[in-house]
Amino acid sequence: MRNITPGKANFTTSRTEIVHILISAAVLSLAMALIFRSGSITNYFEYHFGDSWAAVMFAVMFVLVLLSFVGHELGHKLVAQKYGLWSEYRMYPAGLLMSLVVSIFGFLIAAPGAVYIRGTYITEDQNGKISMAGPMVNIVLAVIGFAGVMVFNHTSLLVPMYLLMTMNSSLALFNMLPVPPMDGSKIIGWNTMAWAGLIAVAGLLFVSRFLLPDLYWA
Repeated sequence: MRNITPGKANFTTSRTEIVHILISAAVLSLAMALIFRSGSITNYFEYHFGDSWAAVMFAVMFVLVLLSFVGHELGHKLVAQKYGLWSEYRMYPAGLLMSLVVSIFGFLIAAPGAVYIRGTYITEDQNGKISMAGPMVNIVLAVIGFAGVMVFNHTSLLVPMYLLMTMNSSLALFNMLPVPPMDGSKIIGWNTMAWAGLIAVAGLLFVSRFLLPDLYWA
């Protein structure tokens, strides 16, 4: 365990954590590519990148997953370390396999792993704020994606922005469900109003995907 000073903007990691993050991101990227393997998203990559479309599509998914999934986990990690707690991400091999298998059928159950936290004492307030940090990162990224969709409609940047919005609104809403071990189950036990506000925003962003005006990429 490394020394972490409470109240400071600490960031510590390990080789094990980095390997687990990269494996998880690669598997989730493949799962996302399988979900969008047909339809307009695939057509976009085929149109712009020809024979290299599959490799480019995976690379784009990988970057977006790093932003979305790793951003979520780093939100938990950094707040935990701010409180002087040890925190590192560890993957769930069974969860990654499940994510990959169900993606073949066109949907994703993202259960790649979790940030493990250890300390002498964690207050309810600290636990609530640590749990809230991950979904808040996804909400911010979903808002950026939504704004990008509106600004870059009719351009080639539309699809990456749409995927950013889709990934993060889905992650935020899924993680805010008040069911263990989801973040929402910890937040609602700590502050019901905070949970209600976050799940309302996450739900609005998720539904907004279906209410957008006609989208076109050039």
